[in-house]
Parts: sequence; C-alpha cells; structure tokens
Amino acid sequence: MSDSYSIEADGVPARVVISNKEGEYVPIYSLEIPFLGEATENYLNVLKQTLLKNLVFNNQEILDPRNLKELKKKFSDEGKSLVNSKFPSLSDREKTIIAGRLLQEMFGLDKIEFLLKDDWIEEICINSSTEPIWVFHRKHGWVKTNINLPSDSVVSNYAGLIGRRVGRQINIQNPLLDAYLITGDRVNATLFPISMFGNTITIRKFARKPWTITDLIKNNTISSELAALLWLAMQYEMNVLVSGGTGSGKTSFLNVLTAFIPQNQRVISIEQTREITLPKHLQWVPLVVRETGAEEHGKVEMLDLMVNSLRMRPDRIIVGEVRRAEEAQVLFEAMHTGHSVYATLHAETVSETLRRLNNPPIDLPGVMLESLHLVVAMYRDKRSGIRRVFEVGELIPSEKGEHVSASILYKWKAFKDSFEPDQPSIRLMESLMTFTRMNEEQVADDLKEKQKILDWLVKQDVNTVDGVGEVFALYYSDKEELLKRVRKK
Repeated sequence: MSDSYSIEADGVPARVVISNKEGEYVPIYSLEIPFLGEATENYLNVLKQTLLKNLVFNNQEILDPRNLKELKKKFSDEGKSLVNSKFPSLSDREKTIIAGRLLQEMFGLDKIEFLLKDDWIEEICINSSTEPIWVFHRKHGWVKTNINLPSDSVVSNYAGLIGRRVGRQINIQNPLLDAYLITGDRVNATLFPISMFGNTITIRKFARKPWTITDLIKNNTISSELAALLWLAMQYEMNVLVSGGTGSGKTSFLNVLTAFIPQNQRVISIEQTREITLPKHLQWVPLVVRETGAEEHGKVEMLDLMVNSLRMRPDRIIVGEVRRAEEAQVLFEAMHTGHSVYATLHAETVSETLRRLNNPPIDLPGVMLESLHLVVAMYRDKRSGIRRVFEVGELIPSEKGEHVSASILYKWKAFKDSFEPDQPSIRLMESLMTFTRMNEEQVADDLKEKQKILDWLVKQDVNTVDGVGEVFALYYSDKEELLKRVRKK
C-alpha cells in the first residue's frame, strides 16, 4: 500500500508519502520538506536572532488573539525582507521557502504546521517526545508520522504558546489545557506527571469549510424530507437537543441547524472551545469559558455564561455540550422562561438521552423535561466512518406532567441506508398548529415547500455557511421571490 500527495504551509511545499514499512504495524506518514543545503540550514539560526532584534511586539499585541493574523503577517513580511537582503542571489521560490521556514519555527509550531494544512488529517496527537507524532487520516485511519519533537520541554513550550494566545495557561499548578488555535482547531494538552509518559498535545482539526445542510443531504447524513421537518421546528422556536456518541457529529449537526434561525433574532452561543460558526448576517454573540488565570482567579465556567446569557435578551441560546446537572438545570429553566434553546448531550439514542436527563447525576424532573420538544440522535459507523441521523424523537409529557416519554418520528434503517417515518407526530404537530394557526394540511404543504427548497439547494450546490444562510434569510424576508427562483431552477 502506498499513497502520496503534495501540501503547502506558509509558502513551503512538502510531499506526503504514506506506506507500509517492515516491522511497523500501522502505515507510516512521511513528510518530506525541501532541504536548503547544509550551509543555508545552519544560517537559519542567525536569521532568527536578527528577526528577534528587528521585531518588537508589546504584550497587548501578543496576548490579544484578535491580533494574531496581523502579527503573523507582520512577522512574515519582515522575514521575507530579511531573506531578500541576506540571499539576493537565490530564486524567489528559495527565498519564499526560507521565509516560510522562519515563520513556522519562530511564530508557529514548526513541522506541525504542515499537518495542520493537510486536509486529510482530522486529529494530531503528540503523546510524548519519545515517540513520533500520530495522526488520524481520513483515508488510512491512525498512522504514525516521521516527525519527532526533540524534548518534552518543546512540547510544553508549544502548549504554553497555544494557551497564551487565547488567554489561558498550562504549568505544574495547572497541568491541563483546553484551548484553540487561530484556525479554530481544538487543542488539549497535559503535562507530566499527569500524563505519565510525558507531555502531550492533542489537536482536533476544525473543518476549514463547516458542514451545511446541503452537504449533509448530499452525503445522506439526513434526507431532505427529515431536514424540512427540523427546519419547520427551528423556524417556530421548538427546543432541540442533539445527542450522540463520541465523533458522531453532534456539534457539526447542531451548527447546521442554526442556519434555519430567522435573521431578526438575537443568538447567544456558549461553548467550552469555539466550534459553532453561524451565517454572518445573524445577530450572534459567541461566549467561551475561561480557565483560572495566573493569579488563581477569574475562572468563568459554562454555568456562569448560561446564567449571564439570560440577561442578554437572547431569542435563541446555543450550548455546545451539557455535561453537569447545574448546566442542564439552567438550560431547562431558560426553556421554561420562553427562550428557544439548542444543545448537545452525550447519549447514543433518543431513549438513552431521556434516561440521562431524568436520572442521576442530571436527574431533572418530568415537569422540566416537558419543555424539550425534539431530540435528534446521531450515529457513527465505527467500521466505515459514515455518520447518520439515527433517530428523531419528540418528548410527550404525561397528563399530570410527572414524567415524559419518547416517541420516535423518524428512524434510520441501516440495511436500506434510508430514513423512514416511525410514529406519527403528536406533540410537535399540536404545538405547530397551536402557535402558527396552521391546520394539518397547511403544515404538510409547508413541509413540501421546504423540501423543494432544500432539494434545490443541493442541485445548485449552495454549500457554504453564508451562502446557505442567505437563502434562508431570503425565505424569511421574501419567500415568493425565493420560490420563483426555485421554480425557474
């Protein structure tokens, strides 16, 4: 088995070769970077010292993550100017490579920058300095790279650099770090002796182009018929919880649903690390938790942000993941006070989601659970890696409101790879008819209309967050104009 392709990072080209090696039980991911010649490679250290003298940044510039792109450009421009003056006889390609290498080594994460640019890679794992970096490749699964970091101190330096850029820290007193890169990639780091083999960094790469409803229909994660139902529920402010196992696409699916929010509403999102990306036309305020500062205070948790968000006059509240009883309590209180709320929860099915909510440690009473209208359970096939909407269920309260039960509206049939109706809707349909004054026939017509628009999106291949968002914005502002376009194809 052998696979190869080219990538580029900061103007530096590289070649990736993935092949089986004798004595290795997994494929080896070999990164091949142009060698500049021994003299030039050695002279890079001199250039680094010169760059450090020429560039002066104040603390505010360095610590403000909003300045990172400008700082990187400033650093890159100065590096190119320096290389041009020191190596006037080199070709433009060679100058670009040297300047790019300087940028990676001094401002970035050195060879890891190439892994971040490889769109085939989903996860980058530094388990310690004593073994090569591992990556999860979308085509080949877990593979071992030919990249080794020289020492554990380099690993901790990288972790510290990442943390400082987003106002967080990692040290002996705080040996755990949850942060993100300027690209949006999630980063987790641990220090020895918490991680016994050495310091670690795990980078989960953020999709460079977030998924849209168009993508999910095209790859059969969901059908246009089922997507139309969820669109209708989102439009008329039904509360939705997306559940699923690890890697099932919960957050990605929640992000897709947010495009259905009308543009005249205020949205607050609350996350551990930034993953949600909403269309730019929406009034959106993203909030992110903050770990303890250097003085051991200043920590802002999910619960703090959830309580605070209720004072920000939101129409919609999006919560990255509910983990604790207190968070669930505030979430459902927000539903009770009339806010539309969307969140994710770790559970495999609709029934398991309900059990998690009404049993310890979350243990919410039935009277609170009745505020939740829909649960979407996501599924990931561990053999093929495909992701599907596994179930969509509604929660139906008992007459006295003491408990709720789940009724499955749609279910994915594995042997057909199709989404089929299960039980007819009771509560969702009643709520829609109550709050919209539509009858069953009108609701059915509305769903067909929405399905037609979704199918048109797929045919037109409108698949960017803002592009899809603009179509839904037009639907809410001038539906007839949009339908006219759909009919004209």
